Amino acid sequence: MNTNVRVRFAPSPTGPLHIGGVRTALFNYLFAKKHRGTFVLRIEDTDQNRYVEGAEEYIIESLNWCGISFDEGPGKNEKFGPYKQSERKYIYKQYAERLVKDGNAYYAFDTSEELDFHRKDHEAKGKTFIYNWHNREKGRLVNSLVLSDEEVNKRISNGDDYVIRFKNPQNETLHLNDIIRGDIQIDTNILDDKVLFKSDGMPTYHLANIVDDHLMKISHVIRGEEWLPSLALHVLLYRAFGWSAPEFAHLPLILKPTGKGKLSKRDGDKLGFPVFPLAFKDHKTDEISRGYREDGYFPEAVINFLAFLGWNPGTEQEVFSLEELIEAFDLDRVHKSGARFDPEKTKWYNHHYMQKQSSRVLAEQFKKIREELKDVNDFYISMVIDLVKERASFISDFWDLSYFFFVTPTELNEKAAKKAWKEDSEAIMNELISVLNSIHDFSSENLQSEIKSWINSKEIGFGKVMLPLRLALVGDLKGPDLFQIMSMINKEESIIRIENLINTLA
Repeated sequence: MNTNVRVRFAPSPTGPLHIGGVRTALFNYLFAKKHRGTFVLRIEDTDQNRYVEGAEEYIIESLNWCGISFDEGPGKNEKFGPYKQSERKYIYKQYAERLVKDGNAYYAFDTSEELDFHRKDHEAKGKTFIYNWHNREKGRLVNSLVLSDEEVNKRISNGDDYVIRFKNPQNETLHLNDIIRGDIQIDTNILDDKVLFKSDGMPTYHLANIVDDHLMKISHVIRGEEWLPSLALHVLLYRAFGWSAPEFAHLPLILKPTGKGKLSKRDGDKLGFPVFPLAFKDHKTDEISRGYREDGYFPEAVINFLAFLGWNPGTEQEVFSLEELIEAFDLDRVHKSGARFDPEKTKWYNHHYMQKQSSRVLAEQFKKIREELKDVNDFYISMVIDLVKERASFISDFWDLSYFFFVTPTELNEKAAKKAWKEDSEAIMNELISVLNSIHDFSSENLQSEIKSWINSKEIGFGKVMLPLRLALVGDLKGPDLFQIMSMINKEESIIRIENLINTLA
C-alpha cells in the first residue's frame, strides 16, 4: 500500500448532502485515519447550472456535525489549493490540449443539432449512436481526426464552438483492479469518446477529476458504485498522461428499505425518515428537507449506522465509537452488494446513544423544545429524565413519557378509566387522601412503606389502590414508579390530582 495515504471526498454543491455521500466521506475518513493519512475535501462545482446556494456551507457543516472534519480543503491547510474546481478552471485547458497534442484526444466541432440527427438516425435503424472508433474517422462527424490542421486552426480562430474528446484505444482488453471488486475486464471497443473539455471553456467531471487527483497527490479514490462505469476512462486518462493511477475502491449502493433500488429522498418522505444529515432549505422553492440532526439523532448514532451500510467488522460487535471504527475499518471487509437501509436500526442506534448521554445535557436540550419547561428547574428536569430515559429513543419522546411531572393531566384515557375505576374506588381514594395528609416524609421510599402498610392493614388488593392512583396522577395507566412520581410532584399536587379524579368519575 502507498505509505503516504491521501484520500478525498469530492461532492458537488447541487443540493443537500445525501447520507450516501456522508457514508462515502466516512469511509474515506476512516481509511485516512487508520493509515495516519490525510482526508481532503474538494468541491466539484464545474456544473454552474446546477449550483445551489448554501450547499457548499451545508456540506462542511454536515461533516463537522458528524465528527469527520476534513484535514485539507477550502479555507483549511490549503497545501494544494484552491480546493474548488471553479477556482481551478485555468488549470484544465492546458492538460486537455496536451492530450490532443499527444494524439490521445481530439477537437470535435459537431453541433448539438448534428449529433441529435445521428442519434435519431441510429434509433430509426434500431441502433445506438456512440461517438467512438466506429465512426469518428469516417467523415460523417466533424473533428480534427478527419479535418486538416489548417481547417482545424481556421475553425478555432473563427471562434467556432468545439469540445475536446478523449480518443479511446481500439481492440484492447483493459484489466482494471478495484480493492472491493477485484479484477474487472473492459473491452475498449464499447467505450464512447467522452467529452473532456466543453465549449463553454469548462472541463467535464472526468478531466477535472483526474487532473485534481494527480495534482493533489491522491493515493486512493474511494467513491460510490455509480462511478464504476467511469473507471476505464479514468485509468486510460492516467495512462495517457503518463501518471501513476491511484488505487480505486467503489462502495456499494445504499438501497431502499425494501432492498430494491437506490435509497432516495422520496423513500424518506414516504416512510417518515430523513435521508440528509442536516435539514436543508432550498432558497428557490422554499422546500425544507428533513435532517437527522433536527429529527433528534445523535451524530454518533448516524456515524455508527452508516458504517454498517456496506461494511462489517467480522465480529458480533455493533456499537462502535469513532475511534473504534478507525481501528476496525478495512476496505477488504466492504461488501460488493448493495446495503439495505433499515430505519428501525437507525432508531435502535439512537436509543443506545441516548442511554449514554448525561441527563443534565439532555435536560438542556429538552427544555429548548418545550415551552412548558421554560421556568422549570434544570435539576428537576434531569431527575425526570433519569426516570424515563430508558424508554426514549429521541429527546422529543420525553414529553409523552413525562408530561405528568410538569403539568396536571386534564384528560383521562377512556380505556384506562374503565379498567381502573370500580364501584368502591371513590371510597378507597378518599381514604387514601387522608393517609397522604398524615404522611410528613414524602420521599418515595417512605411513601411506598406507608401506603403498602395501609393497603395490607385494609386487606384490599393492591390493584384496587394502584390502578386508580396511577390514573389520577398520570391520566393513564403508564409511567414510571408511582411513589417516585408522588414524591417529585409533592403532596399537595398528588392530593389535587386524586380529588380531580374523584370529581370526574364519581
